[in-house]
Amino acid sequence: MTKFLWGGATAANQVEGAHLKDGRGLSNIDLLPHGKDRLAIAQGHLAYDKADADAFYPSHEAVDFYHHYQEDIALMAEAGLNAYRFSIAWSRIYPTGLEATPNEAGLQFYEQVIDELLRNGIEPIVTICHFDVPKGLIDACGSWRSREMIAHYEKYAVTLFEHFKGKVKYWISFNEINMILHKPFTGAGITIGPDEKRQEIIYQAAHYEMVASALVTKRLREIDPAAQLGAMLAAGDYYPYSANPADVRLAQENNQKNFFFLDVQGRGAYPQWALRTFEREGLDIDMTEEDLATLAAYPCDFISFSYYASRTSKADTSDVELNTGNAAGGVVNPYLDKSEWGWMIDPLGLRIVMNTIWDRYQKPLMLVENGLGAKDEVTADGHIQDDYRIAYLKAHLNEMEIAMQEDGIPLIGFTMWSFIDLVSSSTGEMSKRYGLVYVDRDDAGKGTQKRLKKASFDWFKEYIATR
Repeated sequence: MTKFLWGGATAANQVEGAHLKDGRGLSNIDLLPHGKDRLAIAQGHLAYDKADADAFYPSHEAVDFYHHYQEDIALMAEAGLNAYRFSIAWSRIYPTGLEATPNEAGLQFYEQVIDELLRNGIEPIVTICHFDVPKGLIDACGSWRSREMIAHYEKYAVTLFEHFKGKVKYWISFNEINMILHKPFTGAGITIGPDEKRQEIIYQAAHYEMVASALVTKRLREIDPAAQLGAMLAAGDYYPYSANPADVRLAQENNQKNFFFLDVQGRGAYPQWALRTFEREGLDIDMTEEDLATLAAYPCDFISFSYYASRTSKADTSDVELNTGNAAGGVVNPYLDKSEWGWMIDPLGLRIVMNTIWDRYQKPLMLVENGLGAKDEVTADGHIQDDYRIAYLKAHLNEMEIAMQEDGIPLIGFTMWSFIDLVSSSTGEMSKRYGLVYVDRDDAGKGTQKRLKKASFDWFKEYIATR
């Protein structure tokens, strides 16, 4: 019987730092500042070069995993983790994305990380592209606005498959691919002008990404048949606010849009509602017969997903509070509590979305992000009593196990977000902490980078030891 994977998850641009070290080039996230311009740039409304000249860029140093990876992996082993989901920085392998040959120093770094994981009995789960596009490709071809990106991505992915053959069993093509709907620069390195057709550009880019994902699924099966490639979605069902049919229909439409990406990657074909929408709204999507044949022939092997919160839809929002806490929007659910950052806390929603995904796709599932962003207080003796994080994880893990045991959902792994504190992708803050391990670094980039185990570290260690 295959062992269940218990792990933590991170992204290169949120933990590594060393943003120009050993030949690495700039990426889209390196261009996202902390502060007032971050959201406008992330959403593709403001060009990255229009940020304040004195802006602080938190990803440049992050929590310096680049120089602390051995210490951090030792902590993972101490916690009893047998899996670690992380991403490779595209611009560490191909600094501009345009090079014909890879940066050997970048490959060597990740080989050292993977070998260190394997020595500690930890399974590497590797995201090929986690909100990560080399600046060189943004400047040269407009990132995923261009079909050229398919070949650039294939070159990059094949380099990884060949170099790490036999060492990595699980690959994920794109992190939270649906985030392109909400934050196209974060998700795909795309900026959209005020006079451009925003939806056409977004769905065109998404099409190229999904074709690229199918194409590298084909290449992985040729290069390393024992490995698997998964799709990944920012998941969470949209609930109707009430039994009003208008609310029910809006929730249905929002769920269709959210699961659109998995429909294509998991089933190998575009849903009819999407094709009709493109036609009705006059969206001219470059979609060839060869593209459609590739999508049909090479669907993903497994479905990975993040789950932080459910969403709620209401047709008439004039008399309710809007949910501005996360990118997916909607309205505040009056039956749920909220985190400090306004995210709905809905453990039962995890069981619901696990059933939804399994019923739709009938593929093995992997929950690769789940956790609570919160402010942590360090006592004089270096103790962090994060009972709120323990309560969040306990409630969600309970619903996860019910879904597996009572509903029969074939979940193969859980990698929490995150094992260690990191730079928040949405806000650029360090104070929005997710880790079981505290890192001494603040929102202004000050601190020693010292690691401290939180109370949740010991709790999670004991929890997985009994499973």
